[in-house]
Amino acid sequence: MGERKGTNKYYPPDYDPSVGGLNKFLGTHALRERARKLHMGIMIIRFELPYNIWCEGCNNHIGMGVRYNAEKKKVGMYYSTPVYQFRMKCHLCDSHFEIKTDPGNLDYVIVSGARRQENRWNPLENEQIVPETKEVSRKLFDDPMYKLEHGTNDMSSSKSKASHLNKLLDRQESVWKNDFDANRVLRDSFRKKKKQLKALQDKDNALLSKSSLSLKLVPEHKNDIRLASLYKYQHVKPKLNVKLKAPSSSGVSRDQKSMSLGIKPPPKT
Repeated sequence: MGERKGTNKYYPPDYDPSVGGLNKFLGTHALRERARKLHMGIMIIRFELPYNIWCEGCNNHIGMGVRYNAEKKKVGMYYSTPVYQFRMKCHLCDSHFEIKTDPGNLDYVIVSGARRQENRWNPLENEQIVPETKEVSRKLFDDPMYKLEHGTNDMSSSKSKASHLNKLLDRQESVWKNDFDANRVLRDSFRKKKKQLKALQDKDNALLSKSSLSLKLVPEHKNDIRLASLYKYQHVKPKLNVKLKAPSSSGVSRDQKSMSLGIKPPPKT
């Protein structure tokens, strides 16, 4: 993004073409802030970690592929290939770590501030194709007997793995030969699963709106369904066994009943 800033279409009124380009006239660099240490032989670049490391300042793990604004400088030569060193600040603490290129081994080497997470393995143990080293290539060129022995081992290895390779090729021809059918089967499975999820979501939304709840429902489990089927809910009507007593026909006068209830009888005329 910094490169485009010096190539705009605006030229000030006092611009003198004899001075040179617009950057020379303004006294700026085309890389702008990335070239602020260019007089020291340092350029600011965007560097991506080539492997997992542990920061020695905060002992935190930093994964492969994390990007930093790194100071790039040339520190030496490997034959005709320059060796560069990158200095960057950890985003989790205030410490810095430095990594340099290793053209001889086609790798990166940590100089200071961090240590590499060792998770490398031998590709020969995983039956991977490994390119020949320089020593083996030199032997193949200089020693005819070693070249013959090496070729014999390759032929025996290819014969032992021919049956497995043929099975893989047959599998690929039978399953993935027709790209349209394979794509259609895959899309049908996705479409079916999408419909099932939508139906389940509609069912959950209907239940929540009916119950006036705002909860996140979890999927049903077979044990929960079986346990819920064992319960039986019945509506039991309450029984009223209270009987009202009829007024007695004893010889108690109306005034006596009123006095027993605390009611004053009306005066007699």
